[in-house]
Amino acid sequence: MSGQRPSLPELLRVIAEEESLERTLARFPGLSRTDLVGVLLGRPASSHPPPRVHPAGPVHAVQPHRKLRVASDGAARGNPGPAGAGAVLFDEQGRVLERLGKFLGRQTNNVAEYQGLLLGVRRAHELGAEELEVLADSELMIRQLSGAYQVRAPALRELHAEALSLLKAFRKVKLVHVPREQNAEADEMSNRAIDEQL
Repeated sequence: MSGQRPSLPELLRVIAEEESLERTLARFPGLSRTDLVGVLLGRPASSHPPPRVHPAGPVHAVQPHRKLRVASDGAARGNPGPAGAGAVLFDEQGRVLERLGKFLGRQTNNVAEYQGLLLGVRRAHELGAEELEVLADSELMIRQLSGAYQVRAPALRELHAEALSLLKAFRKVKLVHVPREQNAEADEMSNRAIDEQL
């Protein structure tokens, strides 16, 4: 059974017997909460489920946004430890468009910070943004992306290169380091990603 995708009857039987989501997920290694919902709804599995999107209010038709602001954050409990990435996207008027969270498993805080940034920047690109303002409370990451600091940690080099590549796709990018208290919404999403294993 290990590594195989369960059939719907098999999955429902385990759920009925075990009565615990955690035990059901443990019974099928590699199956995430997102996959479980997909199985129940009849959707095909993906090896990398997309980040959980939390609508910020009434759902509007997706339309391109010329300029977006992305607040990103990452959290790791134990460093390394259970980690989550979070991002919140704002339009030009400062209205929240989307809240994103992704559970990362066991990672360091710095890896989680980069993953939060990548989460938000990818989504901004999907929404058609041409200009981007990035807010993060990781001074290390912001200074590395702006070229003020070198990237010495091997675990961050690939993430740094990916972030720079994504940022080059925008016509204009502004990187801003903000105090932690001014990044509360992204911080909330990174911690929710851990708590809820988004």
